[in-house]
Amino acid sequence: MRFLLFLCFFVLFLNCEDKQSKQKSIPKTEVEKDVEEEKPEDTEQEPKREFPKLNSKTAMEFFLEYDKKHKENKVRITTDFGEIDILLYNETKFHRSNFIWLTKQKYFNGTQFYRVIDNFIVQAGNSDDVKTARKRAFIGKYLLPPDTKRGFKHDRGVISMPSSEIRNPHKLASPFEFFIVCQKGGAHFLDGDYTIFGHVTRGMDVVDKIAAVETDDGDWPDKNIFIRNVEILD
Repeated sequence: MRFLLFLCFFVLFLNCEDKQSKQKSIPKTEVEKDVEEEKPEDTEQEPKREFPKLNSKTAMEFFLEYDKKHKENKVRITTDFGEIDILLYNETKFHRSNFIWLTKQKYFNGTQFYRVIDNFIVQAGNSDDVKTARKRAFIGKYLLPPDTKRGFKHDRGVISMPSSEIRNPHKLASPFEFFIVCQKGGAHFLDGDYTIFGHVTRGMDVVDKIAAVETDDGDWPDKNIFIRNVEILD
């Protein structure tokens, strides 16, 4: 009986330790999940294609050309908690162009803030809805290389892309996702590993409200928080 009680206590201790270790873990991408994800059934007609389907070999050239004609750098994200205005940096042109292009494709509409850690980050651009997987399949599967040497720091309010200069290629970039730093004083231990491509100009109070919601053990909000619309302001 004593052995069983000791075993139960030991398992409970490990679970508590594991939960604590996740609180300030680095931003995760969902690229690995997408690589092995089964294609959704073709129950809807594919929309008319205005752009080529992208992959990691063609994406950089595509965004290089896209950058020459599309100079917008101000966007508004409308969430269930309010609006967040963001200025995108011209210095990180591939990541800026990628975000503007995905906005025009209405990719972000209907995605969620799926990873939320209070006083650290809120991460968005994914969903458990099959429509999001269908959008990604239509746009294409590609990675963006990191662009971390522009002098930007992970200060409170910056928007960054899960993008890392490490061996695992699946961690290089998840172009469909982004995170906003809400940590007081910034999260500078992320500097050099993730590409900062903009900052919040209005709506940090909204970011803080999102960050404060209750979440499950995987940092997913107990009640889904949707991005209702992303629009280009200028």
